[in-house]
Amino acid sequence: MFYRDHAPPHFHAVYGEYEITIDIESEIVHGDFPKRALRAVLEWLDLHKDELLEDWRLAEAKHPLKKIAPLE
Repeated sequence: MFYRDHAPPHFHAVYGEYEITIDIESEIVHGDFPKRALRAVLEWLDLHKDELLEDWRLAEAKHPLKKIAPLE
């Protein structure tokens, strides 16, 4: 997530040479990712959607973001 990013609320994920952008609310994915890695990212999104939206609001207000736990 970047402070100067555009709406809608989304985050970026990188896996090796692959990169995707995921809309937090609709869960629409832009870009290519290996299927196994994509499943893990979508599982993480499902677990932390509220936290991601809170961080998006913090970023818009130029406040420090809260850490979100990784998928274990």
